Amino acid sequence: MARRAARSVVALVREGFRVVIVHGNDPQLGRELVRNEESSTKLPPTPLDVCVASTQGAIGYLLDLEIRNELRRLQMKWPVTTVVTQTLVGLDDQAFQAPTCAIGPYVSEWRAKTLMKSGGVHMVAEAGRGWRRVVPCPRPIEIVNLDSIEALLEAGHVVIAGGGGGVAVAVDARGQLIGVEAVVDKDRTAALMAGDLGGELLVILTSVDQVFLNFGRTDQRAIEKVSASELRSFHRDGHFPPETMGPKVEAALEFVEDGGTNAIVTSTEKLAAALADRAGTRVARAVAEGPIRRQMALFPIEEEVE
Repeated sequence: MARRAARSVVALVREGFRVVIVHGNDPQLGRELVRNEESSTKLPPTPLDVCVASTQGAIGYLLDLEIRNELRRLQMKWPVTTVVTQTLVGLDDQAFQAPTCAIGPYVSEWRAKTLMKSGGVHMVAEAGRGWRRVVPCPRPIEIVNLDSIEALLEAGHVVIAGGGGGVAVAVDARGQLIGVEAVVDKDRTAALMAGDLGGELLVILTSVDQVFLNFGRTDQRAIEKVSASELRSFHRDGHFPPETMGPKVEAALEFVEDGGTNAIVTSTEKLAAALADRAGTRVARAVAEGPIRRQMALFPIEEEVE
């Protein structure tokens, strides 16, 4: 997966794009929490903010490694840097009153009640699967490390930042930054970061090639080019469930409505074609007549062979 992503990233670099990569961390964070659970009788648990930071570093390292290897293979000299990123959230965010984001392993009812008795842990039951921890997912307010990311971009680096949405931090009563037991949606963080950096294009990679109306039904329809207002209307009509495409659509809309030029939702495999306006879903404030048809070089056949 990291190697395939690296090829897409290097293709963008080769075309002259300045690139910031924001990645997810759901499986890796789940494994960190499994380690917490399995070692709970021997070691004190690792706080959630530290777990998120740990996964940022690990995934960033793997992506950094594969991007460097791909650059070297193509004889391109380009610096690559991973930034363990902090994302500011508000302690008054309503998400802290009603945690809904399920993370980590399933545990027994006995274990769930023991964890809840210890305080500060919320668990919910899922029929037939057991109990699972739920945490707040507040909206990102600010990227704390934004100046570092901007400086690296200006110096020509490929930057990996905001992994897993960033480590959620807040300002306490003393005016100091503190880590909080929460996670931030990676797509919202990517949209916020892209907007603050003055980016023209936000690309959201997912498991499907483009956004669909009535997804999974016999009358499903692919969306190719759409205005922000039209996509917002589709969203209000309930086409994009919150547990699947909803957050990605919301992030694309936030970026475009806040001044971004275009947002693209597509798969890794279709990225090059989507940038050339031949695949994916492209969101803009207003849809221009006719195709964009950027003359971007697609991956040569020999580069796809292991």
